[in-house]
Amino acid sequence: MKKILILIPFLFVLFCSCDTLNQVAQGTVQQLGNPTNLEINNALKQALELGTTKSSDQLSAVNGFFGNAAVKILFPPEAQKVEKTLRSIGLSKLADNVILSLNRAAEDAAGKAKPIFVNAIKQMTLRDVTNILLGNKDAATEYFKRTTTLQLASSFKPVIQTSLNKVGATKFYTDAATAYNKVPFVSKVNPDITDYVTQKAIDGLFVEIAQEELNIRQNLGARTTPLLQKVFGYYDKNKK
Repeated sequence: MKKILILIPFLFVLFCSCDTLNQVAQGTVQQLGNPTNLEINNALKQALELGTTKSSDQLSAVNGFFGNAAVKILFPPEAQKVEKTLRSIGLSKLADNVILSLNRAAEDAAGKAKPIFVNAIKQMTLRDVTNILLGNKDAATEYFKRTTTLQLASSFKPVIQTSLNKVGATKFYTDAATAYNKVPFVSKVNPDITDYVTQKAIDGLFVEIAQEELNIRQNLGARTTPLLQKVFGYYDKNKK
């Protein structure tokens, strides 16, 4: 009889433990199940805001453009003959100053992109979010190109112009173009480079954003929250 009395509390604990384990297991299954629409929406917007902010911060830092071969701004294609000629006549320092100042201007402007991207993310519909999550590896980047390019250009251009003047890019490039235009028998080039640098700065942002997008799609370590892990785990199972 004593043995039975001793076993009763043990069995009670055992059954309670089993019930608790079942609840935990069910909760785990639910957590690892398909994400809800709200979870997909929140996770993707979180990931995109982190990615665009990181891209903007990296490019707006000193040497963000100049030290990054993938986005470094060089002489415009139509003005590369200017650079070649300047270097051939002993004006390499002037050409170097032009390139450095173009990149400094882009770095100055890059930080202005963050609120534009954040606003674009806030405007996303559930369909946009789902299409991005289950779309191509650059679906988010393409979304940003469609929805922010015009606003980026409008916002960037005055900033780029101010930055070009501040870091001396306008003067350096004007000096370079003027020096080149004095060379006999050459085709004259336009010394205005504001539009060119504006577009290259925007292009550079999208290059960085595409890299961040690919990182979070492919790198498990980039999914730093349970929500991101759940939603992008769902993406992994359903991607084409």
